[in-house]
Amino acid sequence: MNYFETDLTKLHEQLVNKEISAEELTKATLENIHATEPDVDAFISVNDEGALAQAKAVDAKGIDADNLFSGMPIAIKDNILTKNITTTAASKMLENFKPIFDATVMEKLNAKDIVMIGKTNMDEFAMGSTTETSYFKSTKNAWDHTKVPGGSSGGSAAAVASGEVIAALGSDTGGSIRQPASFNGIVGLKPTYGRVSRWGLIAFGSSLDQIGQFTRTVKDNAAVLSAIAGHDDRDQTSSAREVPDFTAGLTGDIKGMKIALPKEYLEEGVDEGVKTTILAAVEQFKALGATVEEVSLPHSKYGVAAYYIIGSSEASSNLQRFDGIRYGYRAQGAKNLDDLYIKSRSEGFGDEVKRRIMLGTFSLSAGTYDKFFKKAAQVRTLIIQDFENVFKDYDLIMGPTAPTVAFTLNDETKDPKAMYMNDVLTIPVNFAGLPGMSLNAGFSEGMPVGLQLIANKFDEATIYKAAYAFEQATELFKQVPGGQN
Repeated sequence: MNYFETDLTKLHEQLVNKEISAEELTKATLENIHATEPDVDAFISVNDEGALAQAKAVDAKGIDADNLFSGMPIAIKDNILTKNITTTAASKMLENFKPIFDATVMEKLNAKDIVMIGKTNMDEFAMGSTTETSYFKSTKNAWDHTKVPGGSSGGSAAAVASGEVIAALGSDTGGSIRQPASFNGIVGLKPTYGRVSRWGLIAFGSSLDQIGQFTRTVKDNAAVLSAIAGHDDRDQTSSAREVPDFTAGLTGDIKGMKIALPKEYLEEGVDEGVKTTILAAVEQFKALGATVEEVSLPHSKYGVAAYYIIGSSEASSNLQRFDGIRYGYRAQGAKNLDDLYIKSRSEGFGDEVKRRIMLGTFSLSAGTYDKFFKKAAQVRTLIIQDFENVFKDYDLIMGPTAPTVAFTLNDETKDPKAMYMNDVLTIPVNFAGLPGMSLNAGFSEGMPVGLQLIANKFDEATIYKAAYAFEQATELFKQVPGGQN
């Protein structure tokens, strides 16, 4: 199956017209995966037998002509619970964990008769920007196998970009969907906080986490969001707002749209090649009839520092359950209960996870709470107010997704501060709970450059409208790894 030359709509038509069965599509997808994995390593586990059984069941039931996802193979990030299928969060701590229930997003997709094709690699417990902190392996960039795919959802992004699958789910706490989408030249959307249920997502930072999706095209991305969004009684932070058909407004007409370009997003630290590509995208939006004006988000520069206090504090609380007794890996040879806790967590967690647990625990400790966590929370409020002020006058905010293109594997693994700066342009969006998308804006040094589009809360439709117009005008989605364009 050549996923570079098709989309969800065309595949669905083939299934409905019986040009291909769900079983044949699944077999072809598994062949893609097994042929590509030695180079990309996007999957932690491939659901060969289960996927074929699901596909046969869909064929026996019959393809639903009104259901775009009927019989469609989709990959899932390995921190989203899948009933009776190992879900590791890329950690030794959960190496053998089989959930007894599905996450809400899986219930929604299973109700649409998707085929769960496999679980994708990620940074351990979603902590990282390169997918190199995974306990199991490092995923490679789809365009250059010597470079990182971004993270933490690097496996999902690489699987879509390399043509292994048509769509994949990921999660985004500080940029974990948008940054790997940027590095791999595909479409990745972090929905508004509350748009998609987090029930069944292994928690990292509960006030920041959000499930979203990767696809090659904007229209496919909009269709997947329509399928997974909606209120969930089991997630008290999920919104009761009605979920629109996000594909309905994709006309290509953005005349009169007002777009803000924050000057801080193109300042020191952003590579010249990235700046040049984004400024060319600005001219493209102007040519399409939009107005683009410079604005300021003055407190965004404090976002990384505040994020690693708030996110780590929430992680230190969420991960306390993994102690070798209630959940997770249990060390051997412990002399008493305290020793069991210490040995299990020391051996079960990787270095990056332990670093953030210690940072978060320290930030929440008596004597340091006011100095660190309270200050970080105040910075978060200022960042939210910055966005509110801009959205009084503008429909969208645009800028780079990441300050650089994908870099070489192992370049930043020994320098946590350099690694953390990869998310400097995406973290403020999570703080404010806003929707944000990355799509390909062009190339620098032969690698994709991500364009980030940010909208006001629950206004994903405006992002899709603008992104679709840009995509159709540039046709950059036709450029794929390996020169098949």
